[in-house]
Amino acid sequence: MTKKRYVKETPPKANTSIAEDRFVVVAIGASAGGIEATKDLLKHLPSDTGLSFVLVQHLDPKHHSILTDLLTKDTAMPVSEVKDGMKVERNHVYVIPPNSSMSISDRTLRLHPREESRGVHMPIDYFMRSVADEFGSHSIGVVLSGSGTDGTLGIAEIQAQGGVTFAQDDATAKYNSMPQSAVNSGCIDYVLPPKQIARELARIARLPYAQAPPLADAPVPASDGAALSSIFQMLRRSTGVDFTHYRQTTILRRIQRRMVVHKIEKLDEYVRYLHSNAGEIKALYQDMLINVTSFFRNPPVFDLLKSIVFPSLMKLRSADSVVRVWTPGCASGEETYSVAISLLEFLGEQASQVPMQFFGTDVSEPSVNKARAGIYPENIQGDVSPERLKRFFTRVEGGFRISKSIRDMCIFAQHNVLNDPPFSQMDLICCRNLLIYLEPVLQNKVISLFHYAARPNGYLVLGTSEGVGAASNLFTNVDRTYKVFLKKANAARQPVTFSLNRLVDRAEYGTVRTPLRPPDSSSNYLEAQKEFDRRLVTQFVPATV
Repeated sequence: MTKKRYVKETPPKANTSIAEDRFVVVAIGASAGGIEATKDLLKHLPSDTGLSFVLVQHLDPKHHSILTDLLTKDTAMPVSEVKDGMKVERNHVYVIPPNSSMSISDRTLRLHPREESRGVHMPIDYFMRSVADEFGSHSIGVVLSGSGTDGTLGIAEIQAQGGVTFAQDDATAKYNSMPQSAVNSGCIDYVLPPKQIARELARIARLPYAQAPPLADAPVPASDGAALSSIFQMLRRSTGVDFTHYRQTTILRRIQRRMVVHKIEKLDEYVRYLHSNAGEIKALYQDMLINVTSFFRNPPVFDLLKSIVFPSLMKLRSADSVVRVWTPGCASGEETYSVAISLLEFLGEQASQVPMQFFGTDVSEPSVNKARAGIYPENIQGDVSPERLKRFFTRVEGGFRISKSIRDMCIFAQHNVLNDPPFSQMDLICCRNLLIYLEPVLQNKVISLFHYAARPNGYLVLGTSEGVGAASNLFTNVDRTYKVFLKKANAARQPVTFSLNRLVDRAEYGTVRTPLRPPDSSSNYLEAQKEFDRRLVTQFVPATV
């Protein structure tokens, strides 16, 4: 039987009817001890918040559930067990039936047989990812009492899309491993008892954040321009990253999320809060970065790598050349490791005869550190097949770790693709869902950088909502659906510029950023590194790694 999983490939796009309805969905995940927690939460919720509540409770797959009847006693809202195709409404509670996975699309709940889910059953992750994709910043995630780690990946997706997240506190959770796993991920905004979670949900429902339609790609109101400029300046001084030409809708979504967390309703009030709270600048910066990804996201892309890209690279490579792959914006490393695993699977027994290097880079130092460690929660069983887990991972406490042989092939470094020296001589550049967060002027710059970084006949893979735009003279379209491109050999070499701030201790940034780690200590590489340093100093021509 074909195994299914929920995969988010593109950021949410506001459905017209949903936008007009100003719809907010609260996804609640619970397991052992979760029924009591859910009853307590519903008991303290007003029945007219305008929110829609969907409960994903771990249930015995072989027995009929009476959960709907139990919850009806604690709320004036209608409580319904979900049937496939059911449309969600405001001020209504929906409960997943036994032996099911569930997703939502076009405000319609879809049921999938439990046995179709990949690996172990993680229904909370599955549904929360779907909610994040469908409702974006108008999604809320709640993880209540339970054993295990289900919900950890889903809650991260909701926060990454600008939603608000809750976890039950240790003092009231009968089983705390599930909410604590979510807290440990760093993706929880509030840790509260169910009663207080209910109060916060009621408060959020009254905010402009919840009542306004999802943001569309429209100019920022002039009244907000000065406030945004001030925020950009504070972020630039604190982190060295300039968000001026990032998509304004994304920026506003992140800022609004932080305002909700701190109970601030006006943008100028938030600017004053930032001025007086240095820690909030760091928190906002982390919110700005899209640090959520997954293994083998959008599987057909990896099928294309094996059927088109890898065969071409192997056919053209010389016997002694190293296969070089770069994944900019790698977040916590899943994409880099997924490409590495795919290439190893493609090569089979010949893998030991092909030297290869995988470079994963990200502007976020915490993300890079996670990628280097290569440790992931048990939830990845929903994304990684048992065969791959057995071959490419080792069991560790609380999850899995990428095998040392693969970690040794992968080099992770903090790197800003917009400012730092580009790589060079890359056979494959896989950069999915970074360009969508940039305005066209930066998109064009990045595409030019990728053209410089790719070898002749090198490949570029972008996200399904992305493209090379005005730079079609640089790359040939190989697959229009999954956005695979081939570097044009006869295209004019593009000028590449970068900033020296990576290697300079600038007082306004307050940090020294570490140069990229060399892949090996061979004499050839050392000579190349000397040349790299010279070019950094002179800026005569683009630097390489």
